[in-house]
Amino acid sequence: MKEVSLLNKKEFIIQDLLSKIYQRHYPDGKLPTQRELARAYQVSRYTIQEAISKLRDIGIIKVVQGSGIFVRRNAKQNPLIYNSITATPYKRISSKPIYLKRIKATEADKRTFELENGEDIWEFQRIRIVNYQIVQIERSKLPYKLFPNLELKDIAHSIQAYVLKQKYTISHYITSYTPVLINKEQAELMGCKKGLPAMKIQNRCLLKDGICYEYSEVLALDYTCTYITPFNKEVHSQRRQN
Repeated sequence: MKEVSLLNKKEFIIQDLLSKIYQRHYPDGKLPTQRELARAYQVSRYTIQEAISKLRDIGIIKVVQGSGIFVRRNAKQNPLIYNSITATPYKRISSKPIYLKRIKATEADKRTFELENGEDIWEFQRIRIVNYQIVQIERSKLPYKLFPNLELKDIAHSIQAYVLKQKYTISHYITSYTPVLINKEQAELMGCKKGLPAMKIQNRCLLKDGICYEYSEVLALDYTCTYITPFNKEVHSQRRQN
C-alpha cells in the first residue's frame, strides 16, 4: 500500500479503517487480525496496536481477547467520530474546579433554560487536564431547579455522569466551534503564552424532553476533530440551485 505523506501512518490507518467500517467493508462486523492489518498496511504490529487502541477508545470497535476485533453495533450513530477529548479514556482526563456559585439568571439564561423571573442558575469554571497537561478552560451554567444539590466536588468529575445519576435522560448536544486567541487571563490559568491559537467550543446539552440542562463555553488548546458524514445528493442539488 502506497504511503500517504499528508498523514502519519497511524492516522492514515485510523481514517482508512473508519472509511471501510462506514462503507460496510466488514459485513460480518469483524476486522482482520492485527497481524493481517500490519501486513496489509506494511507497518509494524506496534503501529497497528496504536491505531486499534484509538478506535477502541472512541467507541468504534471492541477487542475480545482470543476472539478478534469487532465493530460496535452503535458505532455509526454519530457523525462526529472523535476529537482530542473524546479520543482519550476518562482515566486520563481530570478536572480542577476554579469556582462554583449560585447566581440570578440573566435574560439570556432564562431563554436558554426556560426559566421564570427570579430563578437561579449555577455557574462554574474548571480546567480540564489530559495526560497531566492543562488543555481546556470550561465555563458552564446549569439551572438550579434541576440540580439543587450540586456541589464543588461534583464538577471535578464528569457532568454527564452527574446528570445521569440524578435520573435524567440525556438526549443530544448542539455544538459550535470558533477559532480564537488566548487572552492574558486565560494564559495565566492554562500556563501558556498569550495570543496562542485555540478553539472556542459552545455546547447546549439537552435532556430527552428538550430542556437544556447545561450551557458551556470551552476554550481548547491543541484541538482537532474528525467527522465522517454521508453524501446527501438532495441537499447537494439544492445548494447548487440556490
